[in-house]
Amino acid sequence: MLKVIVKHFTTLPVNSCYLTGFYRYLPFNRRFYRSHSLLLLKNIAMQTILGSGGTIANNIAKELPGYTEKIRLVSRHPKLVNGGEELFPADLTRKEEVIKAVEGSEIVYLTAGLPYNSKVWQEQWPRLMQNVIEACKIHNARLVFFDNVYSYGKVNGWMTEETPFNPCSHKGEVRARIATMLLEEIKKENLRALIARAADFYGPDTNNSFLNAMVFDNLAKDKSAQLMISKNLRHSLTFTPDAGKATALLGNNDFAYNQTWHLPIDHNALTGREIIKIAAARLEMLPDIKVLPLWMIRMASLFNPIIRESLEMMYQYDRDYLFDSTKFDKAFKFDTVSYQEGITRTLKSRYGLSS
Repeated sequence: MLKVIVKHFTTLPVNSCYLTGFYRYLPFNRRFYRSHSLLLLKNIAMQTILGSGGTIANNIAKELPGYTEKIRLVSRHPKLVNGGEELFPADLTRKEEVIKAVEGSEIVYLTAGLPYNSKVWQEQWPRLMQNVIEACKIHNARLVFFDNVYSYGKVNGWMTEETPFNPCSHKGEVRARIATMLLEEIKKENLRALIARAADFYGPDTNNSFLNAMVFDNLAKDKSAQLMISKNLRHSLTFTPDAGKATALLGNNDFAYNQTWHLPIDHNALTGREIIKIAAARLEMLPDIKVLPLWMIRMASLFNPIIRESLEMMYQYDRDYLFDSTKFDKAFKFDTVSYQEGITRTLKSRYGLSS
């Protein structure tokens, strides 16, 4: 009998009212249905990634074949990830192009990245977000927005989904503004959406991670690992394959919408010194550490525009940076990768270390 019911409901649209309330009538625990709801979504809906090609987008794309056969990758120059995806070139700052890119989609993931420049963010992010919101409303698509923690500003203690927006940087102000735009649409019931928020990244194929660039790459070249401001402060880090897997999981669970989620993370936050110790041991070398004081970073910013743009974010390194994912951990059965395993997998991927 259950097979007949499931077969019937897999013919319905993902946002069908029958499917939305279906778990109430199954002879199972509500949590059981939630953890198995992906079975009802398989192969029936287009899922679209806006801003494909980046680390998180690629990791989400690798997970989506477990939910659907219809995957669309959208960016200025999209490239295949698994093979078989639909490639859709588009400029997300152009409203008409976004509307066309979203057409036919049931679930949309916004993972776009813009040049790391405050003026570019102030000019383009609000327009980009508004374009995506309007396109999803027009096509009745659900939206999953992948976000960072810049909007929280300086936080003493653990960052949670309840942490208020209190940005202390230009980039943080932009992130708070666009997140608020989305939350207001949710509150007005104009759109079904969720925010999936992550801490700083590390992991395989994550070239924009400060940990990969300043620590792992230097150690692999037999140079001193570099840390900003302190080596004794704890700093939470999101493993990028976990971020992609968890974001796809949220997008394909109906109950996850209309709220904010912190993506899963190893809660045993390590200090910079502890991270370097693990990496050095895996590379079979002594842990040599060089701490870059703020005055030195300011000097370097005079000659490097990327460092200059990063100056306003230095508050993230002068205190403990602690990211909590308890809400997600309680809602889903998810095997979060530990720092030991994540560092090992990252080093193996980047430098071909043996298992």
